[in-house]
Amino acid sequence: MHPPSPALFPFARPRRLRSAPWIRRLVAEAAVTPADLVWPLIVHDGSDDRVAVPSMPGVFRLSPKEAAKAAVEARDLGIPAVALFPNVDPSLKDGVGTGATDPDGLVPACIKAIKDAAPEVGVITDVALDCYTDHGHDGVLEDGRILNDATLERLAEQAFIHAHAGADIVAPSDMMDGRVAAIREALEANGLQDTMILAYAAKYASAFYGPYRDAVGSAKALSGDKKTYQMDFANTDEALREVAMDLAEGADMVMVKPGMPYLDIVRRVVEAFRVPTFAYQVSGEYAMIQGAVANGWLDEDRAVLETLTGFKRAGCAGVLTYFASKAARLLG
Repeated sequence: MHPPSPALFPFARPRRLRSAPWIRRLVAEAAVTPADLVWPLIVHDGSDDRVAVPSMPGVFRLSPKEAAKAAVEARDLGIPAVALFPNVDPSLKDGVGTGATDPDGLVPACIKAIKDAAPEVGVITDVALDCYTDHGHDGVLEDGRILNDATLERLAEQAFIHAHAGADIVAPSDMMDGRVAAIREALEANGLQDTMILAYAAKYASAFYGPYRDAVGSAKALSGDKKTYQMDFANTDEALREVAMDLAEGADMVMVKPGMPYLDIVRRVVEAFRVPTFAYQVSGEYAMIQGAVANGWLDEDRAVLETLTGFKRAGCAGVLTYFASKAARLLG
């Protein structure tokens, strides 16, 4: 059944519904609230509480104490969750990412500090080895090749460590085949069946990750690229296959990453699977906006809200964004 043909001018005047702020609000099709935001926090094990990230103006590496303060701020702003990404001392890195499975390591310490300070705030942890390897890759590297199955064991142990420390959601971002099943099995076997999995199901090999790799300290170490495990940005059907596999293996939610250049992927995933679908407004997107703002080319407040509304319009259940605290304040 086709929709009725629209009335034509002058009887139809679409501008009537744009004539005042109240009517624009009343008929808006998509809206962003603080409850739609996840605040990514870069945490570190250095001696300083806060260290500026040069390539991401306004973003800091935080000590566990400062991460806990940020979680309190998130709670007070109505932001439901924070996501942790570690910058660890280079001396702790090795070829297999041993530090990722240290139960007394940086991420478990941050989880505990946050849960003590703001237990109402959800904690999402990144499950991947790149922040802990001396080669900057997300898996075990041997003779220049990432070993998929050997990496699964490391990821499952890392996820267990995070969940045992109190993480509410573990989020594998590595793009190894079968990692969601390995993590889910480890959680079930250890009585952690209530821990949620947010799978980075469609994570692309993107140019937009550069500032993040600077922030977590993996940029200089990275040897080669990640194209043998992250997705080719030319592909969309492949994303649907990846999402289907992750859901079948036990993922509760899925992620598309990066964000703005991949809103078509978000829309396809939402329409195909009808599951909570998140997007990550990644470091390169953040840095581009901040660079344009610094040059006077963009109005920051308007750009932030417009881009976040675009994510919601595409169908996102939520958005990971470094603008979370700013956006929450703008949204009141």
